[in-house]
Amino acid sequence: MSSPQQERRSGVQLVSALLLLLSLSGCLSMDVLVPNDINALNGTTIIIPCTFTSCYKIDLTKFAMNWTYQETLNNTEEKFMTYDKKKGMQPVPSNRFGERVVFSGNLDKNDLSITLQDVQLEDEGIYNCYVRNPPDRIQGHGLINFNVVTELPPPRDSTIAVAIGASVGGALALLILSMVVVKCLRRHRKQELISEEKMEEEGKLEPEAVAEEGTKLP
Repeated sequence: MSSPQQERRSGVQLVSALLLLLSLSGCLSMDVLVPNDINALNGTTIIIPCTFTSCYKIDLTKFAMNWTYQETLNNTEEKFMTYDKKKGMQPVPSNRFGERVVFSGNLDKNDLSITLQDVQLEDEGIYNCYVRNPPDRIQGHGLINFNVVTELPPPRDSTIAVAIGASVGGALALLILSMVVVKCLRRHRKQELISEEKMEEEGKLEPEAVAEEGTKLP
């Protein structure tokens, strides 16, 4: 069974492949690609992906991007990762994350993904990925709902489900068969009783019929 970390990496690879297809099909506009929701297991390390498309190559003298966090849409955004023209991608000092956030993307591939280490329950909230790549006039924005869980749901075992279904189906079939047998036995017994009663009635009538015949003789 694949781990959540492997699934995230597969997701990033899929997004990169989509970006390549978009670049081959022609450039339309700035677009930021992120998952709508992420479920992270408490205490684990997870990649939060963000990639973008643009009609222009990145000009590092003009390029700008920010990662921000907010508890809900009504709360103020807190910047925790930014691009510095001299130092490149840099984490912003944060009381919430400390040094647990690192840049794990690749600017040459328009990949702005980050890695969050030792996920905490307090990390749950909304993560925003903002991108500006002049001369594109549009600022790209991706929003991710980040959920922290204490345990992952157990994998579905189709073998157990099939076994349970077969057991239930077999029990029902046996019950139906038993009901049919009982019904047939009852019907057969009823027919026997009717036959016995009929025979007894016929036996009672025979002497009377003989007596009547005798009285008619001269």
